[in-house]
Amino acid sequence: QVQLVESGGRLVQAGDSLRLSCAASGRTFSRYAMGWFRQAPGKERDLVAGIKSGFSTYYADFVKGRFTISRDSAKNTMYLQMNSLKPEDTAVYYCAAREGVLNTSPQIYDFWGQGTQVTVSS
Repeated sequence: QVQLVESGGRLVQAGDSLRLSCAASGRTFSRYAMGWFRQAPGKERDLVAGIKSGFSTYYADFVKGRFTISRDSAKNTMYLQMNSLKPEDTAVYYCAAREGVLNTSPQIYDFWGQGTQVTVSS
């Protein structure tokens, strides 16, 4: 089992920066592919960014150049640095983990955090 706890979400203004954290406990952190998903009201849950052991990364087109994903294996923590935030980035952000490769489908992730709300005002 892996337990995931997100933090860092809050209300910010357009153009601001924010860093989300996902603290993991349980099994060996580094063996899992980890991802940040987001879900806005009435919309599907989308993969924003992902990172695999070896530090290979994935970014959705809508965040490339603005968001950076990273992980600190010593702290069992994953981060999402979000810069140049836009109102359309408003959503609940979830971290998720699965054994195996990164994948954009939320259905195949095994472990989820409770989510953290990010609200970007215009």
